[in-house]
Amino acid sequence: MLTNGDDFPLHQTPEPIAYSGTDRNFYDRYFFNGYAADGTDFFAAAFGIYPHLNVADAHFCFIKDGVQHSLHASRELNMERLDLTCGPIAIRVEEPLKRLSISVEGEGIKAEITFTGRAFPIEEPRFIHRIGPRTFMDYTRLTQNGHYTGWVEIDGKRTELKPGTAGTRDRSWGVRPVGTSDAQPHGHGVVPQFFWQWTPINLPTRSVFFHINADANGAPWNTRAVIAPDGAGHDGFFETPSARLDAPLQPGTLWPAGGELVIGGHEPLTVTFEPLVRFQMRGLGYTSPKWGHGLYHGPLEVEREDIVLAEIDPKRMDNFHVQIVSRVTTSAGEVGTGVFEQLIFGAYKPLGLG
Repeated sequence: MLTNGDDFPLHQTPEPIAYSGTDRNFYDRYFFNGYAADGTDFFAAAFGIYPHLNVADAHFCFIKDGVQHSLHASRELNMERLDLTCGPIAIRVEEPLKRLSISVEGEGIKAEITFTGRAFPIEEPRFIHRIGPRTFMDYTRLTQNGHYTGWVEIDGKRTELKPGTAGTRDRSWGVRPVGTSDAQPHGHGVVPQFFWQWTPINLPTRSVFFHINADANGAPWNTRAVIAPDGAGHDGFFETPSARLDAPLQPGTLWPAGGELVIGGHEPLTVTFEPLVRFQMRGLGYTSPKWGHGLYHGPLEVEREDIVLAEIDPKRMDNFHVQIVSRVTTSAGEVGTGVFEQLIFGAYKPLGLG
């Protein structure tokens, strides 16, 4: 099956671009979030392609007055991976690794937004994780902070993005659980467990990135902190695995109640998080029972979902995964804004879980 991508020098295997190795869980994904300096006018978008499932899906969310307005779309991929349109949502790569745009128009939700990177994207360490004998994750991700311009309109009410609106975008590709869940048991005594924290931060003249995946005892299996000055190239970052994030949970939830990140090195840096706004990641399909990534909905399906944030049940599994927009202060006297993303399934002894 030849597609448009085959006319570009992008091949990684002897197969046409339409085929991505042999793992049915291969995916290729865009993610964006943005917010004003005070945490208001938060938006997020995602676009995923699942070559072996022949599915593309996309999501867009905007928080206003305590309501998370979400737009979901899914279509048949038709094996064409260069078509970055999914119903009412489209992504455009204006300048690779520097500038991208998002367009939305459907179900009373419209947007025209452009992202411009602050520095070259960082490449996070390759994520490889198995549960028992089965590969759960094997993927690479690039992450980049930047500024946004544009507007969002909900039911005819337009919001112009405030000057200085910032945020993060990432691109990840590889293997994750996507599409219909695998019903085959992992085996006797194998208990799935997952702990994830991710904190991309926008400071006045630089960006700070931290992430950790850890086992049930708190031992990290993938972690790193990166400091990226504005305008830095691929070799202009400070990177270290010597970082620790202490973050208690909000009572009765698996959501962080703020925290303190300490980054070691020649000039240690302490970063403190103060929660401002909560975003439910199911609005982008993450752990959503209906709009989970890669699920088949037919040739094209579009749906709007409005979530009243004060009314959701934090003990429901599809509400575990959150991003907390936070005011950030550092030991260097900087004040900025970032997100604190967290997802916990199963045991995690440092927080008294399991």
